[in-house]
Amino acid sequence: MKRTTLVTNGMLAIALLAAAAPLAAQVGYDPAKSPYHDVPWRQGLTFVAGWYNAAIDPAGVAPRSAPMYGLRYDLQLAGPAQLTIRSAATASKRHLLDPRQPKATRMLGEVAAPLLLTDIGLTLNLTGQRSWHGLVPLVQFGAGIASDLKPATDVGNYKFGGTSGTTFALSLGTGVRYVPGGRFNRWEVRGDVTDYLFALKYPGSYISTPTTPSVLKPDASASSWRHNAGLTLGLTYRFLR
Repeated sequence: MKRTTLVTNGMLAIALLAAAAPLAAQVGYDPAKSPYHDVPWRQGLTFVAGWYNAAIDPAGVAPRSAPMYGLRYDLQLAGPAQLTIRSAATASKRHLLDPRQPKATRMLGEVAAPLLLTDIGLTLNLTGQRSWHGLVPLVQFGAGIASDLKPATDVGNYKFGGTSGTTFALSLGTGVRYVPGGRFNRWEVRGDVTDYLFALKYPGSYISTPTTPSVLKPDASASSWRHNAGLTLGLTYRFLR
C-alpha cells in the first residue's frame, strides 16, 4: 500500500513538473502575442524633411523660419543608447539692415541665408532594443554648430555667428520611431521635435549709434541665446545586425 502510494505520488509529482515546465518558460507575454518585438539592426541612415521655426530676433536680421532637410546616422551602443550624427540645412532668408539710417528706412531688403545645423550626441530609446506595438519613443541630446552657408558682413557689420558665420549650438529633443516589422523590418518612419539653442550675436553699431535711434535698446546684450525648433519627418533604412 505504501509502495503504491509512493509510486502514485511520484507520478503525480512528475506530471506537475511537466505541466509547470512550459509555464516557467513563459515569462511575461506569450511571444506570439507580446506587444514588444526586437529591433535587430544596429545602424540606420535617415533622410529627414520638415520645418525650421526660428526664434524671435529682436533686431530682425537673423535667418528666418524655412523648410529644412537633411540626413542622420545612428549607431546602436550599449542598452538603449545610440550614437547620433545629424546634419540639416534650411532654406532661410534674412533682412539686410543699415543701422545708420532712420528706423523707417533702415531695412534694405533680404538675402538668402541658408543655415547648416550639424551635431553629434546620444539618443535614448525608451523601450530599449525593442518596439512597443511598433513604436519606439525616444529622447535625444547633443552639441554641434550652426553655420550660415552664405556668410557675408552687411552694411551694418552684422554677420551670423559674429565674425565667423558659425556659432556653437546645443540640441535637445524627443521623437518616436515606427517599426513596421515583417518583410519591412529594415525600414522605419520617424518624427522628431528638436530644440536648437544657439546665440545670436550683434555688432556694436546695433546698440550705439550717434545720430539715429539704435536698432536694439542701449542696455541690450550684444549676444542673446535663442531657442529654435526643428520639426521633421524621416524615412530610415536600417542595416548591420
